[in-house]
Amino acid sequence: MNPLFSPSLCVALLEDDEALRERIIAPELKTYGFEVHTAGHPVGLESILGNHRVDVVVLDVGLPDEDGFSIVRRLRNTPSLGLILLTARDETTDRVRGLEDGADAYLTKPVSVSVLAATIRSVARRLATGRPTELPVAQQVPDWTLRDGGWVLRSPGGQAVALTAHERIVLGLLYEQRGGTVARDVLIRALSDDAHDFDPHRLEMTVHRLRTKVSRVTASMLPVRAIRSRGYLMLQPEAPLPETP
Repeated sequence: MNPLFSPSLCVALLEDDEALRERIIAPELKTYGFEVHTAGHPVGLESILGNHRVDVVVLDVGLPDEDGFSIVRRLRNTPSLGLILLTARDETTDRVRGLEDGADAYLTKPVSVSVLAATIRSVARRLATGRPTELPVAQQVPDWTLRDGGWVLRSPGGQAVALTAHERIVLGLLYEQRGGTVARDVLIRALSDDAHDFDPHRLEMTVHRLRTKVSRVTASMLPVRAIRSRGYLMLQPEAPLPETP
């Protein structure tokens, strides 16, 4: 059985691009077992919410008459309703705004439907269990935590750093394997559906930008070190960083 199969979850999809909505996202989500209701306008979403017991709403930011941010603010007080922003806007300020407005997750187009399906399940699971929106303990380094589904890194001093999609993937893998080297090939395969067509320098640039951003926002050094010809290593904050061989 597909591990993402969730026949009991009802999803409302609000997207004004009809071709993307009706020909790609909705049909593929249904293959994962979700009940999917679609709308191209905020009024249509209201109709769906009024006639169905919806578990998770997936919505774009740029919509007719009302943007996704205001919809999230309006719906965030419904405790049983998960909210996922799916948008082409990849600016850090937009991501932070969406999460602060009440979204449970922020995904940037284009996104793999398998990732969207996994995010829907993750959001619904957190709502059902009432647990905080953060990654499991196994994916945390003491004093550094990943929150809001892994989209926000919180420093030992409490500062929040919003992550891009690539930064989220890289950090998630490094936290999961903390103290051990994550091979470059593993990271590249996680970042791209076509590893052979992926420029390895994009991985290096992602890590560089992440280090720089974390240092600028938190005034702390993120303990990530490149292990030459192998990959990247994340250590506990109190452990010394090894010299590159």
